[in-house]
Formats: sequence, C-alpha cells, structure tokens
Amino acid sequence: MFLNFLDELRAAGIPASLKEHLLLLEALDAEVIDRTPEDFYYLSRAVYVKDEGLLDKFDQVFAKVFKGIATTFGQTSADIPADWLKAVAEKYLSPEEMAKIESLGSWDEIMETLKKRLDEQHERHQGGSKWIGTGGTSPYGNSGYNPEGVRIGGESVHKRALKVWDQRDFKNLDNTKELGTRNIKIALRRLRKFARDGAADELDIDATIAGTARQGWLDVVMRAERRNAVKLLLFLDVGGSMDPWVKLCEELFSAATTEFKNLEFFYFHNCPYEGVWKDNTRRFSERTPMWDVLHKFGHDYKLVFVGDASMSPYEITHPGGSVEHFNEESGAVWMHRLTNTYPAAVWLNPIPEQQWGYSQSLRIIRELMTDRMYPLTLAGLDEAMRELTRKR
Repeated sequence: MFLNFLDELRAAGIPASLKEHLLLLEALDAEVIDRTPEDFYYLSRAVYVKDEGLLDKFDQVFAKVFKGIATTFGQTSADIPADWLKAVAEKYLSPEEMAKIESLGSWDEIMETLKKRLDEQHERHQGGSKWIGTGGTSPYGNSGYNPEGVRIGGESVHKRALKVWDQRDFKNLDNTKELGTRNIKIALRRLRKFARDGAADELDIDATIAGTARQGWLDVVMRAERRNAVKLLLFLDVGGSMDPWVKLCEELFSAATTEFKNLEFFYFHNCPYEGVWKDNTRRFSERTPMWDVLHKFGHDYKLVFVGDASMSPYEITHPGGSVEHFNEESGAVWMHRLTNTYPAAVWLNPIPEQQWGYSQSLRIIRELMTDRMYPLTLAGLDEAMRELTRKR
C-alpha cells in the first residue's frame, strides 16, 4: 500500500526509505492511530520526515497524493468538490443560515453557477455583482460583501462566506531560512558528547536490578547525571553593523546557554584584539585580557565567532586599525593566536552567503578562518557543527 506516496516523497527530495515505509504499514496494522486523514498525516510525517527543513515539501506531497490539491509538484488547478462542500455546510451552518442560501435558489444552484462563471470568466474582475472578483457584492470572490457567498482566495473580511476555496499557499520551512531559538537548539544538538560527572544523584535502574539479583537483597546503585561534556567558547560581535542582527544573536545565545553546561562567552567589536568583555555597559572599564582567555580555557574548548566581519580592512591587518582604541597588534595576529589555540573553530555570519564576495574585510576573515565561515541558517549551522565535531 501507499507505494505511490513513497515514490512522490522521493521525487520531492525527501529521503524516504523502504524501511520507513514498512514501519508506517506496521504502525497502521497495529492500529496506533484512529482511521482519520489527520491522524494518518501526523503518523506518516513522524515516520518519513527527519529534518524540519523538509516539512513543507512533505505537506505539499501529502496534499497532492491524498487530497488532490494543487501543489508545486503537480497540477495548478483542481475541481470544486461540491458534494463535500455541501456536506460541510449542512454540518456547520445553522438552519437560519441555510435558509438564507435559498434566497439565491439552492446550494446546488450556487455551486453550479460558480462553475459556469469560472468557465466564462477569463480575466480578473474588480467590484460588481456578477463576476468572480474582489470588492463587490457577487456571491463569489473575496473582500466584498454578500450574505451567502463562496470566498475564493484572499483574506476574510465579513466572515460570511459559505465556504472558502483557496489554493494552499506555503510559507517554506527550509534549510535556507534564518533561525529561531527552537531550530538553533536542534542544530546545536549535533555538537554533543555526553559524559557522567559530578555527584552521584541519579538512580541507576539497570545496575540496581542486577545488583539486587546478584546479592539477594536491595542493592541501590546511584550514578552521576549524564551531561553534555562539550566545552564551548562563544565570541559575539556587538554594536555598529551588527545592530540589525541583535534578535538573531539573542536567539543563538539563548539556545547555546540552554544546550551547553560548559559555555563561556565574551563580546568583541568587529575584530578580536587584546581585550574582550562580558558586560557591554562596562566594556571600557571591565575588560578581560585575551591572554587570560587563552591561558584559562584549554585546547579542548570549541571556539565559535558570531559576527558579520564587516569593517575596514585596516582593522584586521594593521596595528592601530581599531575604531575604538589603539591596538598594538593587528586583529589578524590575535585571530591566528585564537585559531591556533583552539583548532576546532568556526565563524557564523548573519549576512546572506551570496553577499560575502562584496566585502574585502569579510574575505580576509574567511582566509584567516581557512574558509570555516558559515551562514546563520539552519543548513549553515548544521555544517558548522559538523566541522566542530570533526576529528583532528
């Protein structure tokens, strides 16, 4: 069963395997859901979709295979399911509302007239009382008024349409879109290495059962909680050209603090120099020397820069190039020290990747990072986490 569904999923770029297909059939055979299209939708989506970036494609394929709705993978038009619309109206409309429909004749006459006008009309119509269009009093269209109409597209205004007939319009959720906190958390979870450390305050059920069976009495075994052992050093560019990306950086910071127990963060402006800070209101009075950072945090820390790398090239290449103070050593020198101390390092850039070639400073930072710069998108963050987990 549903082999056509499997073929359509693969054609749309969703990596659906035969194993997953058999799992779906097994779940249906075990009757784990009610026999409704909605339950089947959620079950099949849970089985086939392993990447949130593919949710929209799955919705379109499901609509094409099981509903016949037009999608970008199929036809661009669909017949009006008159019997279905009538059944829905009888279910949800009050007797008074159904009686008002009779002012135009009968439901069948309304739907038949709509079909005829769809065949006769070949251009957009604005206003009026007959043709399908907008802003008029015809019973067909949108943004107008008629006590009993069929809204076609657009937004509801008077909430009086008997039925909405609207082509499904998708807002893509794909791996080229900028991130929200939830998606960032999902991407960061690739950068996890669990270990048990700290106080033994968690019950080890398996060891307790084995010990009790072996000893002959209750042998309670405790263990340390399993935690993410990855150590992360986060450098965040603030101010100036980074102001448009404040919300995105806040989401990244929020997600990182939730996912990583061993997280240290510092702020810098444009390019790292001899000092960084933790409080932007005291950035000039309470700075942490970069040498202290390099000496305090070991080589096992993974380094993540977040910034747009948009500045004067002299801020990177020359002493005294900083716009805020006189730096005795160039930003490039400090970048070399950081990347040599922390071999696992990446730079996350909120600027769209297609614009990177227009900035000289951005090209210099990419060279200093040996091309380990990634866009702040779902796909870019996923690639960055892969780079940080790579063995060296």
